[in-house]
Order: sequence, then structure tokens, then C-alpha cells
Amino acid sequence: MIERNLIIDAISRHAPEDGTFECGLPGVTLIRWSRPILPMPVVYRPTMCIVAQGKKRAMLGSEVFIYDQSRYLVASVDLPVMGSVIEASVEKPYLCLQVDLDIKVLAELSVEFAEKPSQGTASTAGLMLHESDPGILHAAWRILSLLDKPDDIRALAPLATREILYRLLTGPDSGPVRRLLNSGSRLKQISRAIVWMRENFRENWSIEDAADVANMSRSAFHSNFKAITLLSPLEFRTQLRLQEARRLMLSEDLDAASAGFEVGYSSPSQFSREYRRAFGVPPSKDKTEQRYMHIPHFQVPSGASA
Repeated sequence: MIERNLIIDAISRHAPEDGTFECGLPGVTLIRWSRPILPMPVVYRPTMCIVAQGKKRAMLGSEVFIYDQSRYLVASVDLPVMGSVIEASVEKPYLCLQVDLDIKVLAELSVEFAEKPSQGTASTAGLMLHESDPGILHAAWRILSLLDKPDDIRALAPLATREILYRLLTGPDSGPVRRLLNSGSRLKQISRAIVWMRENFRENWSIEDAADVANMSRSAFHSNFKAITLLSPLEFRTQLRLQEARRLMLSEDLDAASAGFEVGYSSPSQFSREYRRAFGVPPSKDKTEQRYMHIPHFQVPSGASA
């Protein structure tokens, strides 16, 4: 409890306003919201999200992931989700520490500290919840404490980050993260395809094209992709397209037809139909309502907000 309070105090002081803050620690982001936030599209990059206060909901396809003080979230691959803060107030704002998964450091640790038989999990999901434990909280506090000693950041931040990644890699649910490090694993192959798909989501590639990038057969790629992302490859591309179209309309003031064309739709009616299915309202109406409500918008599809 003492460390939890210290983490709350540190994030509160170094993220004094609502928003997402690059805090000077490499690979570390602080997030604060003093009110609930309606579902917003964002792509979670490989990261771990530790909530100090409040509650967050992430929706991936039809699956719902809720994380708070008792559970932290780990994304082992890039995933397009709908995220919303569901518990926050001025008195007790939502406070979160986000730590990027440094693949190089994780790979070094995986060689030095082999996986114990009792620690592996059968899950292949790219998004998972883990029970918070004292080791993770202690490591989180060690990272945040450096914000009050900026002269120590260069020397000690890599050690603090290494500690929290060590806790993740040696914890009871380390299987999916370890599989990401195995160049021959299905997760690693799918991860390679996801990177390619994000770079080419505007193009009309086929599932066979993506399967070739992953070096898998079409059927194996489709089944493994859905097991990891909870979406089919084409559903994944659709989510990326719609998220980017929404950003273009809200942040760059493009009209619906132009935004749809920009992200790869040749049919305005198809774009409107799929947009409404994803966000609940037609694109033009959504743009008007979101601007009226002054809801903050996140960068997509390349950004992430825990």
C-alpha cells in the first residue's frame, strides 16, 4: 500500500494535467485523466500498463479487458483497440504508468533467466491481464523515483527499466512475451506480419500476401492471427483504416468521403457502413458530435495510450 501511494503521488506531480506525458524516462509514459473518457480508437504497441488509480477498459473485437490497481495489462503485439477511462474524478484521477517492451532487453533477460516450467502459459493472446504483485509495484516505484533525481536518470533508468521487464519475464504469465522473443514462434511470425500490415493498411492486399510475410500457409496464418489478435486479418486492416479515417476527420478536418478515400476505401457507402458498425454512428455525424463535445483525440494508428 505504501508503494502504491508513492506511485500515485509521483504520477500526480509529474503529470499535473490531463493528458499523456513523455516524462524524460526512455520508454516511459505517464497518463492522467480527471474524468471518464468515452471509447476512443488507439493502437496499443508492445507495452505494459500499470494503473495506480482509477480504471480503464480496452475492447479488442468483442473481448473486453478491464484493468485497475489489481491488474496490469500487457500488449505483446500491435493491436487496434477501443479504449475508455471508466473510473476517474478530479479528486481521484485515473493515473497510469506505461512502459514500452524493449525487445532487446527482454531478449537478453530471456537468455540469462530461463523460463521455469510452472511459469509458462498456454495462451497465445497478444493482449493479456496480469495480477499485480509487490515485485511489479516495487519496480514501478523505482522507475518513477528517478523523476525526482534527473541527474541519475542517464545512469539508473536502464537498470530500473530492466528490473520491471525482468519482473514481467519471470512472472507466472510470461509465456506470450517469451514467445515473442523466439524467432521461430507463431507469435513472432504473426508480429512480423502485423508490422507489415500496419505499414500497408491502405493497400488492398490479400490474406495470402500477409501470410507470405509471416512465412505461413494461408490457413495456419488465419487461425494463428485470430488466436493472437482476436480479429481476422481483414478485420484487423479494417480497424486500422477506420481508426486512421477518424483521426483524419477529427484532427485534420477532412470530410468523410476524403478520409475514406485516404485510408483505402474506393466506395463511400462501404466506408460509411463499416464506420457506423465500428463506432455506432455515421462518419459525418460522429465528426460533428465529437467536435461539439470537445473530446480529446489520440494519435492513431501509430500512437498508444494506456
